Amino acid sequence: MYHPTTRVLAVLELLQAHGRISGAEMARRIGVDGRTLRRYIVMLEQIGIPIMSERGRHGGYALVAGFKLPPMMFTDDEALALSLGLLAARSLGLAEAAPAVASAQAKLTRIMPDGLKQRVSALDETVRLDLATGRASQDNDALVVLSAAAQRGQRVQLRYRSGGVDTVRDVDTYGLAYYLGGWYAVGWCHMRGAVRTFRLDRIVTAKPAQGGFVRPAGFDALAHLRLSVASLPRAFSATVLLKTDLETARRTLMETLGIFEQCEGGVLLHNQSDDLAWLARQLAAVPFELEILDPPRLRVELAAHARRLLQMATV
Repeated sequence: MYHPTTRVLAVLELLQAHGRISGAEMARRIGVDGRTLRRYIVMLEQIGIPIMSERGRHGGYALVAGFKLPPMMFTDDEALALSLGLLAARSLGLAEAAPAVASAQAKLTRIMPDGLKQRVSALDETVRLDLATGRASQDNDALVVLSAAAQRGQRVQLRYRSGGVDTVRDVDTYGLAYYLGGWYAVGWCHMRGAVRTFRLDRIVTAKPAQGGFVRPAGFDALAHLRLSVASLPRAFSATVLLKTDLETARRTLMETLGIFEQCEGGVLLHNQSDDLAWLARQLAAVPFELEILDPPRLRVELAAHARRLLQMATV
């Protein structure tokens, strides 16, 4: 059940989000009648929010042009969402995140009522997120420069260190992603003449360069990373028919296990592996039937694993 104050804030949110909005539409969105809405408008005006109103069939409400609302006006749910986001930011492997998060959290806490402070404090003290399982970037600079360049379609120049060797290359950044404990940038590398992935912890410097580009429509950096990891060449190539649907296959098996392809009889799993015994153990855990198409040795490993399980079950 909404508190009247929450509805007043909802009216203010609608006025901020829309240049102009009709009274009927606002009343419908917050679930009140026209008379109650007008009372909420008066309440906002009484606390110094200048609102223009137009009467008539096509009338409506709007904030006075040029009016700037004071910062940090959040509902309880919004403040909780921000606090949880700040908690996650601590775990994202950026060396400068901790002091920035602490400062932002302190500012947020100062404007909270006591009840909300207790709820946020409970999150901070009891919730832990397992996100930082890998490398940490040296600082935030590369992330800031590359994300801004990707948005603007501006080329960047990277000094990139790999295997102890530095190279300087121009890159058109298509997107960035946090994946498997590390930050990555994906884009067109002009030195290699192909799409490449760059670990942010290996970027020594990143700065804007001459030239622009257009990002591929709908490019998903995280999907590209997942596909790249799943298709890396390894010692063995395996193809397995999973007798289920694509959604179930992806939900059951880790996304880095391979490339999933819908087919007539189910889903084909194309896997690259250095250890067929390990792959057999992953396949043995699925709740649906499957058929190993290649290599024959994977069938041998699966049978060996089944015998071990049977022996443990009959001891």
